[in-house]
Amino acid sequence: MSSSDAIKVLIIGAGPFGLAIASDLRRRGLTATVLGEPMAFWKHNMPAGMFLRSGVDWHLDTGGTWTITRFLEASGRSAANVQPFPLDVYVEYVNWFAAQASVDVVRAEVVSLDRAEDDERAFRVRFRDGERITARRVVVAIGFANFAHVPAELTQRLPAGRFDHTCSAVRLEGMANDRCLIVGGRQSAFEWAALLAEAGASAVHVAYRHETPRFAESDWSWAGQLVQRFVDEPGWFRRLSAPDREALGRRFWEEGRLKLEPWLEPRIRAGGVRLWPRREVVAAHQTSSDAIAVTFQSGESIVVDRVILATGYRPNVRGVPFLAAGNLLPLLETSNDCPTLDDRMQSSVPGLYFTSLLATNDFGPFFAFTVSARAAATLIGQDLAVTN
Repeated sequence: MSSSDAIKVLIIGAGPFGLAIASDLRRRGLTATVLGEPMAFWKHNMPAGMFLRSGVDWHLDTGGTWTITRFLEASGRSAANVQPFPLDVYVEYVNWFAAQASVDVVRAEVVSLDRAEDDERAFRVRFRDGERITARRVVVAIGFANFAHVPAELTQRLPAGRFDHTCSAVRLEGMANDRCLIVGGRQSAFEWAALLAEAGASAVHVAYRHETPRFAESDWSWAGQLVQRFVDEPGWFRRLSAPDREALGRRFWEEGRLKLEPWLEPRIRAGGVRLWPRREVVAAHQTSSDAIAVTFQSGESIVVDRVILATGYRPNVRGVPFLAAGNLLPLLETSNDCPTLDDRMQSSVPGLYFTSLLATNDFGPFFAFTVSARAAATLIGQDLAVTN
């Protein structure tokens, strides 16, 4: 990559959000440089055989041309063939979308991002190999890998080095014949449990502090309508009253957290997965046979070989390595560990934009899901079309 000229728009992240933004900019006659490994989080931090909760309407093309429906038709399939939606088919769609939209990705790892000391309108980017470039506008569209939530109160009770978060426990075939405990009781916990059982784990336990969520199909049809509202009224979410925000949060909670997809139930039963509702891990120790003895607050104990934390993700801009290594964090206004964003997703540092999970404080829980990728691409694209 040439470092002689400043890049007008640099997108860090080659997942659904980054690719959707690059495609939208191309439609507007702008060229963006996308950095990263295409769909890295989806390929390296999700297990093979996983299904998604999204539908075929969650496509990435702001122009409405390169949709999931069109992709399926081109390969002789239909929406009925991908229910539930397999992870590998979605990755295949995103790669197809990028090819159709002529979005190229530069496979380079950013290790630091700085505001240029000699030009406040420019950013300096340094790569793993030591190369440096300059960019006028930067969009941070990274995945969830840096935001794995690992509760300290839980890990302090577990033997050091004997637990993994779901984002790193993805090679499930290597856990055949193991006894596994999954801590967490939402969709990801139950899906990992089903996949582990199918991979040949000798025992799978799932422990969680609440009642077992019900197996029922989630209805996300209303979410798309609210996300589309951002295109015409970008600041509507931030202007909601506290009670209205709470009501919307409850609706998301009811659909995403109080339900488990019904296609999981027969797999959980067939796999002999042992459920431990209303249980909390209060102690654990490594045994003389290198196993892990886990005790619940009820006094019951189990012995396992692996502990997997299905404890989700929480955004924290300070946890982004290339930002922590640069000079931008002190310049960023933040709220609830997210950068404060304007109506076009620009941060308090002019020319620096954020989307996906890091945008959820100002744009709501929608932006943790790919249903919002087109809206994010539109908002950022409109702003960059004016400023460039």
